[in-house]
Amino acid sequence: MRRSLLPLLAASGLGLSGCVAGIAASAVGAAIRAATPERPVVSEDRRAAARAACEAHAAQHGGVRIIDTEQRPDGRVTVWGTVEDERERRRFECRYDGAVSDFRLRAIRQR
Repeated sequence: MRRSLLPLLAASGLGLSGCVAGIAASAVGAAIRAATPERPVVSEDRRAAARAACEAHAAQHGGVRIIDTEQRPDGRVTVWGTVEDERERRRFECRYDGAVSDFRLRAIRQR
């Protein structure tokens, strides 16, 4: 009788160890989600304000042409465009989150 219980106990121990690992992974995931601040959903259209702020920032580098604007559900807006001065034309990407939070200016590769 004892010999037949030993394999059964070993098999149930393996099954429980997988369950414990799953519970631990779930707890770690919940802790990470709790520590990460959630961004609120913004229903107002911020694209016009983002265009104006990014255009003013880009104007420091030359004449500005806005190409596209995209707003995310959390209210962050990305504006793409070009800047041209007497020497060259460059492209830019501008992030707006109530103010210009990131501005990247890059050369346009020639073909």
